[in-house]
Amino acid sequence: MKPIIHIVDDDQSYRIATERLLSAHGRTVRGYGSGDEFLACVEDGATGCVLLDLQMPGLSGLEIQQQLRDRAPLLPIVFLTGEGDIKASVEAMKAGAEDFLEKPGSAAVLLETIERALNRSEKQRAQREHIKAQQMRVKSLSLRETSVFEMIVRGQLNKQIAFALGISERTVKVHRHQVMEKLGARSLADVVLIAANAGFVDRPAGGSEP
Repeated sequence: MKPIIHIVDDDQSYRIATERLLSAHGRTVRGYGSGDEFLACVEDGATGCVLLDLQMPGLSGLEIQQQLRDRAPLLPIVFLTGEGDIKASVEAMKAGAEDFLEKPGSAAVLLETIERALNRSEKQRAQREHIKAQQMRVKSLSLRETSVFEMIVRGQLNKQIAFALGISERTVKVHRHQVMEKLGARSLADVVLIAANAGFVDRPAGGSEP
């Protein structure tokens, strides 16, 4: 499914011109004349990108941005304004806006900004799905495997785990192998990162997701 570019602007002539520009470049576009109209149509967890006018009758661009934080946190926002409000642009960027462009502006800059926003959003979405998959793998562990997993993450050796659980080291090795297999982990570092993503421990310094 192609990502949708949502254009939210009460300036009908600008909105239509921008819709035509983006459609001509192969983008799927939807236009809205107000923030209320947009919020009534946009689905929770929506994908794509929002071109959002800063100053509109009714809800302002910043108010819409605030509502999207919970409904569609991975939907990047590019603010558009004809007023060049520096204070508002700073506030918007601090709140996570992708960019802040004055209008009318360069078509090339607009297209480049949208492309960058979509690429970043897709990476974030893939990362979130990757972490969600890791969390599901952790939940698939048995109670005994979960105990071994937690002790591995804490850096305990096989003999320490065996003593704590009252089992043999050989049994610990079997459980350890099963944990690694179920988690899709190839090293202790992988296990620790998966544990961090699952909320068992703090994320290791310098840890990152592909």
